[in-house]
Amino acid sequence: MEPLAFNEDLLTRQPPRWIDVDTTLSHFAIITCLVDPEIARSHMHSRFELDLVEVNGREWALVSVVPFVDQDFRFARIPWLKWRFGQTNYRMYATDTETGEHIAWFFGTSLASWTVSVPRFLWKLPWHRTRIEFDCVFDSVLQRYTTYRMQATNSWADAEVDLIDTGVPPTELTGFDDLESGLVLLTHPRKGFFYRRDGHLGSYSIWHDRLQTTVGQVQTARFELLTELGLAEPGEALHVHSVLIQHQTEFTIYLPPHRVESTMV
Repeated sequence: MEPLAFNEDLLTRQPPRWIDVDTTLSHFAIITCLVDPEIARSHMHSRFELDLVEVNGREWALVSVVPFVDQDFRFARIPWLKWRFGQTNYRMYATDTETGEHIAWFFGTSLASWTVSVPRFLWKLPWHRTRIEFDCVFDSVLQRYTTYRMQATNSWADAEVDLIDTGVPPTELTGFDDLESGLVLLTHPRKGFFYRRDGHLGSYSIWHDRLQTTVGQVQTARFELLTELGLAEPGEALHVHSVLIQHQTEFTIYLPPHRVESTMV
């Protein structure tokens, strides 16, 4: 993989318009696992090529579970109307062969709010309603979490995670030649693609500033979706690549998502 950098294009924010969304995300974690590339490819559109890393002499794809809380989800034109809910995204990392961009491929999203009906039915997004509970304590003096637990139930992707936050910024990411390349790939995909609920290819884009994450460790983790997709073996420990944690960050989501026409199937 070629070196990646936080350039001006990645960090420049386009002002939100119309129904674009601004939101403050809290308890933001990126829990990344090493998975079999052949199985991972079977879940992704052929337009994209997996971004792979070599670990212990073997190539792996990277799949991340990303839980967080939307503290004040609000539309740019009506910022006084706000929603708060838990959310968990399931994504892996790939390159768009038509544009050369590094993107996030979304398996789907769990959302703990009735508002999931809007993206699910209006825009055909693979979003699913669930119950998500966070038990998190952030120590403002230590600048780290002393407790980080999340549980998702009654959904298409039940999950449970208990993390340790070291409070220490990452100095390396396994499989990447340099730290910045790994951080760009794992923390800063600007475009997301997915299979819509009608089977067509869809996409939307986001913006956020460069994250200032700390290194986490998994105490326990259970992600049933990864098992169902064949990306994790039932009853076996996950091949955890890395855990990155950020207490809070601002996101802009550019809407509406759109259907993508591709020359590849």
